[in-house]
Amino acid sequence: MDALEPTVVSEPRDVQQAIFRGLRERCPACGEGHMFRAYLKVVDECPRCHEELHHHRADDAPPYFTILIVAHIVVGGILAMEQAFQPADWLQAAIWVPVTLLISLLLLPRVKGALVGLQWALRMHGFGGAPDEPVERPMPAHLAGGGDRI
Repeated sequence: MDALEPTVVSEPRDVQQAIFRGLRERCPACGEGHMFRAYLKVVDECPRCHEELHHHRADDAPPYFTILIVAHIVVGGILAMEQAFQPADWLQAAIWVPVTLLISLLLLPRVKGALVGLQWALRMHGFGGAPDEPVERPMPAHLAGGGDRI
């Protein structure tokens, strides 16, 4: 870094507040506008403060964390019920399959909101005003055409 090059200092963003606002499915910047226009579709910008939210890259993380949370709840419940009452297998399935689906569907948008809030607070994926820098990775030798394979 050149000593004469100006350094851009951004005001820090409150990570906990942004995650909490995301859990409430609200804009991580203002906490007022709705984050989703549909079940899991993030709005391009907040309808209240006009913060751009289209930068998010939640990808597979929300389902992964949702599965992690739901599995701990459901497996604990199944084991506790088995120890306490020893119900028939069909009764366990009749109870826990709908519970699993319900908890998963309720948690998924909240977990996604929290992750979008985290990305916003940490200025990831363009939330800091600058696009992500492309990462240069060397091409594997077998794809670079360096060998005479038949």
